[in-house]
Amino acid sequence: MGMLNGKIAAITGGSRGIGRGIAEAYLAAGAKVAINGRSQEKGDQAIKEMDAGDHAIFIAGDVTSKKDVQNFIQGTLDQFGQIDILVNNAGGAAGFAPVAEITDEAWEHTQNWILNSTFWATRAALKHMEPRGSGCIVNISSLEGRTVTHSSLGDYITHKHALNGFTKAVAFEYGAKGITSNAIGPGALETDAMRDAGAMVAKSTGVTYEQHLDSFAQVAAIKRIIKVEEVAAVALLLASPDGAGITGAIIPVDGGSII
Repeated sequence: MGMLNGKIAAITGGSRGIGRGIAEAYLAAGAKVAINGRSQEKGDQAIKEMDAGDHAIFIAGDVTSKKDVQNFIQGTLDQFGQIDILVNNAGGAAGFAPVAEITDEAWEHTQNWILNSTFWATRAALKHMEPRGSGCIVNISSLEGRTVTHSSLGDYITHKHALNGFTKAVAFEYGAKGITSNAIGPGALETDAMRDAGAMVAKSTGVTYEQHLDSFAQVAAIKRIIKVEEVAAVALLLASPDGAGITGAIIPVDGGSII
C-alpha cells in the first residue's frame, strides 16, 4: 500500500524536470497524476516513459494563460473526479536583464508564469478542495525566493518572493478547513529549464554556463547542486499523511545555501 493510494495530484509543468520527478514519486506512492505542459509531444513522451497506464494523463496548456490553467484543473477533475494535491511547479523567466533594462513584456510574462499561474490554479483547486475538507498545495519556489544570489533576475526574484507570500496567505486562510499550503525552495538543479535559462543568464553576466552552474554549488554548504529526487522527496512528505502538521512553510532544499 502506497502512502498516496487513492489520491489524485495535478502538477503544472510536469513533463520534465522537477515536475516530472514529483509526478514519478507520487505515482510510486500510489497516486494518480495529471501533468501539464506546453508541448503535446513532450507530454506524450513523458506519459509513455512513466509507463503508469491510466494512472497518468497529460493535458497540454500554457500556464501563462488563465484559460489553459482553468482547463487543466477542470480536465483533471473530468478525468479523475477529484484533486487532492496541487503542485504549482511551472514558473520561470524569459528576459534576463538588469532592472533598468527589463521590459514591461518580460515583467508581465514572468508574473503570469510564476505568480498568476499559481493563483489561477490554486483558486480553482480550492473551490473543489474546500467543500471536501481536505487538500494539499505545494508551490515550487526557489532559493531566489528567499535571497538574491545573481544579477539579471529581478523579475524572477520578485515573483518568487511573492509566491512565498501567497503560499502563507493560503495556509492561514484554509488551515482550519483541512487544506495545507507549503512551498519548496530548491537551489539550482541541472534540468532542461536550467540548461535553457542558465545559458542566457550566463551570457548576460559574462560567464560560461559551467561557471554559472558552479556558482550555485559554491554557495551551498554541500558544495554541489541539488538533485530532482531530493526536491520530489519533500513534495512527497508534504502530500502524505505524515506531512499534515506542516503548513505555511517555505522549505529550503538548497544544500545549505542559506544557513
